[in-house]
Amino acid sequence: MSASSDFIPVNIAVLTVSDTRTLDSDTSGQTLVDGLQSAGHKLADRKLIKDDIYQVRAIISQWIASADVEAILITGGTGFSSRDTTPEAVLPLLDKQIEGYGELFRQISFRDIGTSTVQSRAVGGLANNTVIFCMPGSTNACRTAWGEIIREQLDSRHKPCNFVKQITAARLTLENCGTRG
Repeated sequence: MSASSDFIPVNIAVLTVSDTRTLDSDTSGQTLVDGLQSAGHKLADRKLIKDDIYQVRAIISQWIASADVEAILITGGTGFSSRDTTPEAVLPLLDKQIEGYGELFRQISFRDIGTSTVQSRAVGGLANNTVIFCMPGSTNACRTAWGEIIREQLDSRHKPCNFVKQITAARLTLENCGTRG
């Protein structure tokens, strides 16, 4: 098996945005943690915060700047209520948007929730070579996003393309430099 076919674990942070949940009652965040760990990735950090645009932006900014976080999964705050501000918090931080992520999420969700999927503001993008995926706060939405989109895009073996080489390049370069010394 060639090196490009080997699995490369990704350091992933999980953020739950909710005014009502605690870490103990956060089934959506736990679904993401369970999914990433069962896929062989590493949980870099996990937080739960109130739906506040500036608190969300502050945590995401810290993770984007951290060499220990290569991907961020955000659940919650993507609806249309006045408190839902996750896209507004995230979009200004992105270097590039992944338009296809939200489009595909809504297409897949249509099978389960019909036209209610138009109220999903799932967004994704890249910031400082960190990939970010925002999804609704329901456990089913997290299961859909992880299982049908994100898992493959964070699997280095998925072809024809995935995000792993781009987001792990700095870490792998440092690891390789350290082993050659």
